[in-house]
Amino acid sequence: MTDLARVEDSAARVIREATAAGLLLATAESCTGGLIASSLTEISGSSAVVDRGFVTYSNEAKRDMLGVPADLIARVGAVSRDVAIAMAEGALTASRADVTVAITGIAGPGGGSAEKPVGLVHMALAAKGLPTQHEELRLGDVGRSAVRLATVERALTALSQTIAKVLSVRETGE
Repeated sequence: MTDLARVEDSAARVIREATAAGLLLATAESCTGGLIASSLTEISGSSAVVDRGFVTYSNEAKRDMLGVPADLIARVGAVSRDVAIAMAEGALTASRADVTVAITGIAGPGGGSAEKPVGLVHMALAAKGLPTQHEELRLGDVGRSAVRLATVERALTALSQTIAKVLSVRETGE
């Protein structure tokens, strides 16, 4: 079991920032299995800004819930930059959210390969009016819970940064 207590402050910060900005959030999670949404909804007041969370562990769920093309998954694999981006953009389309975060990766202990090792995670963030961002994490074979928790920590930081970008675009018009 992953202990989310250590991400509580980060989750609370994201909820405060999204609330102040009037933004709705959604998550699209594979290897984190809903932990990002869980960390956000642990915070009082989160119902004002968390629209929904998609747990799309299977390729079929990615396709059915987020509109990720089956041929894309077949071509590049579920754990890839392109699929993470498609998940984030699909979550934006399939929700009322202004900002989404998507995660796909290999938490281990098995399932890795030389090309896609255990601890490889692709994260994407989509926001209305901004280009979709991608980040590749290479966390290593540090244990399933550690990979998942480190991914949640990074995702919460990235959500905060994306909220700041949305506010900057609002203020400057750029």
